[in-house]
Amino acid sequence: MAATRSVMRAVRVFEFGGPDVLKLQSDVSVPVPKEHQVLIKVHVCGVNPVETYIRSGTHARKPALPYTPGSDVAGVVESVGEHVTAFKKGDRVFTLETLSGGYAEYAVAAANRVFPLPDKLDFRQGAAIGVPYFTAYRALLQKGRARAGESVLVHGASGGVSMPRRQLLGALLPAPASALLGVSCVSRGLQVGLAACQIARAYGLKVLGTAGTEEGMNVILRNGAHQAFNHRDPNYTERIKACTGPGGVDIIIEMLSNVNLDADLQLLSCAGRVMVVGCRGRIEINPRDTMSRESSIIGVGLFLATEEERRECAAAILGGVEAGWLKPVVGLEYPLEKVAQAHEDIIHSSGARGKMVLLV
Repeated sequence: MAATRSVMRAVRVFEFGGPDVLKLQSDVSVPVPKEHQVLIKVHVCGVNPVETYIRSGTHARKPALPYTPGSDVAGVVESVGEHVTAFKKGDRVFTLETLSGGYAEYAVAAANRVFPLPDKLDFRQGAAIGVPYFTAYRALLQKGRARAGESVLVHGASGGVSMPRRQLLGALLPAPASALLGVSCVSRGLQVGLAACQIARAYGLKVLGTAGTEEGMNVILRNGAHQAFNHRDPNYTERIKACTGPGGVDIIIEMLSNVNLDADLQLLSCAGRVMVVGCRGRIEINPRDTMSRESSIIGVGLFLATEEERRECAAAILGGVEAGWLKPVVGLEYPLEKVAQAHEDIIHSSGARGKMVLLV
């Protein structure tokens, strides 16, 4: 599409619901960047599980209808608004979030949510960085205060869950909500889990990971885990305890806290901490389990990061790319026309692939 055109193809949501509410339109106005904003010609957009929550209407934050989903895009700067000096037309970039939505040929983002895409990465990999790696870094280093020599358990590192997905969703949600949700913990676990494995290994931690399949275990071992455990094994927690010894695990990155948190508290070391990255409902725990170890349960919300913290994340992530240890894992790829299929497939993901992306 020529840069001078005023309309573009973009996915629009006019009502909350299942994947079928995602409508690809060809007459959407190309957004114009305002001051401190950047217009990006999108090459690839990542598909994040939270986008299916928002689309279904079950997420706490609901955008005004109609809207275009998508936050993690990779592409080329088309133009910049006033007071933007860090980027110019033609720069390769990726984003942490967008203002106009990433499932589109063009997207506007605040300049402080745009980052240079290293030459070592292609656009597909660039679209797999944002939310997963920033979240993993925040959980491990900023909130978890991880130190070299500590142990970390990435619970659901390949994205698998410790009970069948349909059973899990049915137990957590009323029927209408579970039918509309269109998201599974397998994808969130995979995206953040593999990022956490890579980051933890690079920062000198002993990395343990869980997965639900042999394939998933191999994936996490290839991405930084020292040891992998099958969480479908009824005795997997005992195997983890045997591995860590009486000291326990220093940090747990938890993707499905409403299922695993009670067991997590039994695995922690003294002053250990569980970083809650994912949750799908309530769980009952015994607070005495935290008292006996003086352990902590800490929630992680990327959207609460300060500007300084985001800059720290970006510097560490870009440094990891340059050093060669940060390697985004890309999974299934879809043309923009197949966006509904991508949202549908997240539900059935095995969790052992990589981040789903839309090729624009």
